[in-house]
Amino acid sequence: MAIPIENIYFLLCYAWNKLDEKERVDVSIDDKTELLDLFAKVLITSSKLLLKRGIDKSYIDHQEEISGIKGKIEISQTLKRNLPFKQKTVCTYDDFSPNIITNQILVSTIYRLTRTKGIDPILKMELAKLQKMLLGVDLIEIKGSHFKQVKLNRNNRFYGFVMNVCHLIFQSTLPSEEKGKYKFSDFTRDEKKMNQLFEAFIRNFYRIEQRKFNTVKKEIIKWQFQEDDIESHQYLPQMETDISLENEEKKIIIDAKYYKETMTVNYDKERIRSSNLYQLFSYLLNQQDGSEKTKMATGILLYPTIERDYDLDFKYDNHKIQIRTINLDTNWKNISTRLKEIINV
Repeated sequence: MAIPIENIYFLLCYAWNKLDEKERVDVSIDDKTELLDLFAKVLITSSKLLLKRGIDKSYIDHQEEISGIKGKIEISQTLKRNLPFKQKTVCTYDDFSPNIITNQILVSTIYRLTRTKGIDPILKMELAKLQKMLLGVDLIEIKGSHFKQVKLNRNNRFYGFVMNVCHLIFQSTLPSEEKGKYKFSDFTRDEKKMNQLFEAFIRNFYRIEQRKFNTVKKEIIKWQFQEDDIESHQYLPQMETDISLENEEKKIIIDAKYYKETMTVNYDKERIRSSNLYQLFSYLLNQQDGSEKTKMATGILLYPTIERDYDLDFKYDNHKIQIRTINLDTNWKNISTRLKEIINV
């Protein structure tokens, strides 16, 4: 499934819940733009905005052996090293510095991109210039754990978008056979990663773009089983919807599924994936709590497609069961309109 680059960018911005930054970061994209170059453009544009605003700084503790006194003297260490005879001391002091984890991740990601095979030479030059502008920030060997150290607040919230881009670049660039170089791995070819992206995009799109349902969330549904003993319950798998939309009168459960091929083919005939239907059916049966809206809840299996749309309708008891698709190979206005039509907004 080949999704246009611009649409992938929109999917990411919705999935990250960073639409404000999407509007601020103007990324010119054409049909020839590669995904790697898209990441580079986004990082360059957002980093320039960050530098214009002023990069984040913080007080960092330093401890070193110096002539004289600076900050707090570490008496025990000074005496242990016999430094008074050399007219030196061990001191701990604060330094207001940009050399913090967010900037280290940023500068190291910029460096990583310049070392990635296949990047556009002009973008590579722009990235190299950016790296030189981030003075006093150390290069680090980025690990997944570094992103967990990032703490965002009101003053540095714009870093949230930049860190998301850096994290995606980290996940999509792997060390190559040539030392110090990286190769790009196109995450859009990974069905599991794209499924996570598609689900997060749909959920946040409905959170932001519609007002009919005041609740849009993942929902944990309890099995309506009776156990003979308490111990049996712990072995039941957890049921969690991708998206549950709800207001006082109506409820819709959406299961968003990403596959390279929307339908399976059996004896040259297209079929809905049975496991998807079983899952949605189980949600509808077990979410009923006696209220009218749960008795009448609608279940939707939502798939992306780039060729043809499907609109299939079924009914079980009072439940509508719908199969819907969204064409990701069209302009963004059409995608938005189609998603709103699906929930009848």
